[in-house]
Amino acid sequence: MASGLDRHSPKRGPQSRDAGVPSADHDDRTRDDKAYGKPQDRSALGRFWALVRALQRGSDPAVVMVTLALLIVVAVLVSLNLGFIKIPPVDVLKTFFGQGTSQQELVLFQFRLPRIVLALLVGGSLALSGAILQSVSQNGLADPGILGINAGAGLAVVGLLIVGTGSSAFLLPAVAFLGAAATAALIYALAYKDGSVTPSRLLLVGIAINAGIAATILVLSMRMDRQLYSYAVAWLSGTIAGTSWDYVFALLPWTLLLVPLTFAKARTLDVLSLGDMLATGLGAAVERQRLILLGVAVALAGSAVAVGGGIGFVGLVGPHLARRLVGPNHRVMLPTTALAGALLLVVADSLARNLFAPVEMPVGVVVAAIGAPYFLYLLAKTRG
Repeated sequence: MASGLDRHSPKRGPQSRDAGVPSADHDDRTRDDKAYGKPQDRSALGRFWALVRALQRGSDPAVVMVTLALLIVVAVLVSLNLGFIKIPPVDVLKTFFGQGTSQQELVLFQFRLPRIVLALLVGGSLALSGAILQSVSQNGLADPGILGINAGAGLAVVGLLIVGTGSSAFLLPAVAFLGAAATAALIYALAYKDGSVTPSRLLLVGIAINAGIAATILVLSMRMDRQLYSYAVAWLSGTIAGTSWDYVFALLPWTLLLVPLTFAKARTLDVLSLGDMLATGLGAAVERQRLILLGVAVALAGSAVAVGGGIGFVGLVGPHLARRLVGPNHRVMLPTTALAGALLLVVADSLARNLFAPVEMPVGVVVAAIGAPYFLYLLAKTRG
């Protein structure tokens, strides 16, 4: 005979669903919807996180990457349309097929298109550099701008401007890489202790070096004339204004070489993310692989800074957004990171060109306005 408790307790299994009892999955979806702004939050931020959550629920990373690629196409078309001379989308397409006016061809092919392509390359490179640094340092706050790598590249370029030989677009990435590499070597040497480099020590030394280089750049800028100083300040703030196809072709070989190399190191990054002790136990040459990956991150950041200036926070926001969408597996996270960084910089550059038109803001200022609050959020979350 069943006890009274058995008779009156709710049945488990399929009958509970028939009785109208919400399932655990339903509770999770309701909680997620509330957290990401559905249906209560109708603001733009709420809709954005709703989109992020919708993509996150799509378990196939290919769907996420295709969606990001389509968003990039839309952002590019919108950016081609916007500006001091507005060109309707239909006329943009006609111009691409050779049916536009000479003025439209000049504006699109000589001014806007190279700038957009450069934004895609710089955004993807900076985001991948940040993803590598976060995995190597095992710290989600790592970023080529925060660690001082961008500052080292900037110091080299500022020195080139003072010497007076900074006009060559093809010379800038090489000089910036040397500056970034020298800075990374200094950071690594100061962080090296007792036969190894701890991730926390690497991050702290990088922050200190970044502050010192920023002060040095400020002192050197005092020796410039007014015109060169104005250019240097805008460049250090992060700008891709006034670019041409020369800068695109100067950066393109670095991107074509380094991006596939980064993707090939996905498995190594997965192992290093487990921690030094576990990675060593799995047979990984931790210090050797860390040096190689730091070199790749330095080259990505240095070449991007050479043509884009001191654009920060792309290497911070891009990897975090990618992890939210596809998870920590670097095989799918790295391509998603590159797409997210490219999309972020194209959108930021469009805002920089048109937000206060005809006055143009440095794109680094717009990215900082997006990235700085997110950095503070991550910092508060880490402390908690």
